[in-house]
Amino acid sequence: MLSIYQLKPRFQNLLRPGVQRLFDRGVTANQVTLAAGIVSLLLGVLLAVFISHVWLFALIPLWMLLRMALNAVDGMLAREFGQQSKLGAYLNELCDVIADSALYLPFALLPGVSPLLVVLVVLFAVISEYAGVLGPMVGAGRRYDGPMGKSDRAFCFGVLGAGVACGLLAASWINGLLAVILALLLYTLFNRVRHGLAEATQPS
Repeated sequence: MLSIYQLKPRFQNLLRPGVQRLFDRGVTANQVTLAAGIVSLLLGVLLAVFISHVWLFALIPLWMLLRMALNAVDGMLAREFGQQSKLGAYLNELCDVIADSALYLPFALLPGVSPLLVVLVVLFAVISEYAGVLGPMVGAGRRYDGPMGKSDRAFCFGVLGAGVACGLLAASWINGLLAVILALLLYTLFNRVRHGLAEATQPS
């Protein structure tokens, strides 16, 4: 199924001149990865502490867009400028999972929103990414199959954040959308396992 991740090559082409300038100034892929993770954690804490100030949830779509750009930038710095490293591989996967969890969990504190649904979404987001990382262990590549990959989740929670900030989404609607996201995460998990096994069993 279609995933926003499939649009990544076009997005990277737009970012390439800026990535070159960052490289010229000595910025590394790992620095970008860590910066994105730290800002996500701080934003999650800010939302949790000031949960009554729902207008702060408007920061989520803005940050999600910038974070998607930073995720593309760190990958381009690593691949195109010889900065790939084992530490970078760990940071890339761990920072993404930690950052996503920090940004999603504050929704559980909103009045009327089901904490269970939020926690399940966070849990299966982590599990689906783990399934993607397991690809190389069975002889396949890192799986990014959708329909609810990292970029798709960023888009969905950006929309949720904007809806909360503007007061356009009642708690019942948020719960309904979370249930849809959870169902799509389960299907994503199934897709990543299925496609990983299919790739691994293809004759070389």
